[in-house]
Amino acid sequence: KKTFTEVQTERREQAERTVLIKCPSRVNEKKLLQYLSSHGKINSHFFFENRGIHALIEFSEKSSVASLQDVVGIPKAVEHHVVPFKSRLFTFTLKNPVAKTAEETPVHLSRQSHIPVNELIQKLHQADSISSQMYILLNEYQLTEENIKLRFLACSLVQDFARAYFPDSTVKPFGSSVNTFGKLGCDVDMFLDFRDTQEHAAKMKKGPFEMEYQMKRLPSERLATQKILSVIGDCLDNFGPGCMSVQKILNARCPLVKFAHQPTGFQCDLSVSNSIAIRSSELLYIYGTLDPRVRALVFSLRCWARVHGLTNSIPGTWITNFSLTMMVMFFLQKRSPPIIPTLDQLKELADEKDKHIIGGYDCSFVSDLSKINPTKNTETLDELLCDFFEYFGNFDFRKNSLNLRRGKEVNKPESSPLYIWNPFEQDLNISKNVNQPQLEKFVAMARESAWILQKEDRTQRMINKEPWGLAALLIPFGKSNTNKMRRTKGMGSETIRSLLDSLKLSNASNLQKAVGK
Repeated sequence: KKTFTEVQTERREQAERTVLIKCPSRVNEKKLLQYLSSHGKINSHFFFENRGIHALIEFSEKSSVASLQDVVGIPKAVEHHVVPFKSRLFTFTLKNPVAKTAEETPVHLSRQSHIPVNELIQKLHQADSISSQMYILLNEYQLTEENIKLRFLACSLVQDFARAYFPDSTVKPFGSSVNTFGKLGCDVDMFLDFRDTQEHAAKMKKGPFEMEYQMKRLPSERLATQKILSVIGDCLDNFGPGCMSVQKILNARCPLVKFAHQPTGFQCDLSVSNSIAIRSSELLYIYGTLDPRVRALVFSLRCWARVHGLTNSIPGTWITNFSLTMMVMFFLQKRSPPIIPTLDQLKELADEKDKHIIGGYDCSFVSDLSKINPTKNTETLDELLCDFFEYFGNFDFRKNSLNLRRGKEVNKPESSPLYIWNPFEQDLNISKNVNQPQLEKFVAMARESAWILQKEDRTQRMINKEPWGLAALLIPFGKSNTNKMRRTKGMGSETIRSLLDSLKLSNASNLQKAVGK
């Protein structure tokens, strides 16, 4: 298994040898590839639909891109004047389209979005176990190889602009695009990295004298970040082919530029040198790569949370996907035997090259996956899904917090309803935004889901072609059938009281509403 850094480096190099071509609606694939091959060997290609047909072409050599650029024409501007920036985005047209269309056959299009939940539920009916259902969901929702290539290409195209000002800089994706937990359709988070420039400076300090660049000095790193992003943002807005709706959000805690990249179809967020975020991405990459159950469980629970309104793409007081993912990691650390190691255990395996101190925080952990012993845990995903709901349905959130460094519940350092320690910045709570009603709703939904999995007559539901297992959990509980009505009628005051006692909630009415929905 490759390390996170090896995978990222390989993907970035692939992206630099890649072009994106807008094609006619009926394109002759063989002839297009034949023409492009005259500029060099093609490693891989695929077509996809996004406001028309596009082809992503990855050459074997970077020089092939330059060779192709030498013969590509400048668009004839009849109504508009063109900005003469030569990118790796091209438009391919037929000189005599009428005569050609008869012979063209439709090309195979790579999917760039996941199926709707109602279609997913139909697919889940055909599985023979909850584990199979969870792997079907994972397969439908996870990023495809083609989609990942497209994400790295989007970063590489932005990097072309950044390098006009900062030749040694790189633009790298982080977060869900690279941590193995990205869902088709998720945004591309990218950051402008100057670390290579700093490493170059360190090399030059050897010898009896010093030579330094003259550079503009600013009073703070934040001001430098804002100025850099302001210029790059203007550059994308004014000159970037397909860069639309550019917003510069420079006064945020982490300044960024938001934009839509039309050629690839992605919403993008660009920030500067986000070192701790890339360490979090690598940590999740390790957890997601160690055991296939980890990703299957996370994807299923994220889908479940979204269906029931526990998570939302808009910022607010609900649990974020990142917090929910960390709750799953904590749960898997607590299994007996554990399915994944704690962060402290990964730190013990780290060698000198794995040492990372960022802003005073120790972000060290092993990068070589072969040094991590595989788990001896053999639990099925059926068991893990049900136990996750049981575990958090009965967790004492009033008193305890989740600490992934130690893999232990520890007393809350302050009174936030949900407290999950940031794995690296140990004085931060990653779930500080979550309020009490949202936590109560999560607990109620977890208990309801545990109840459904334990009590359902799976065989009968399969015979009746009714949703069962994971499929039953992906239907909003208020919309389910008479079975649900019978159950809530039967919930006496004793059940409600036991729910409230174990939660020790001060506001009882909120939970009664949540459970009775």
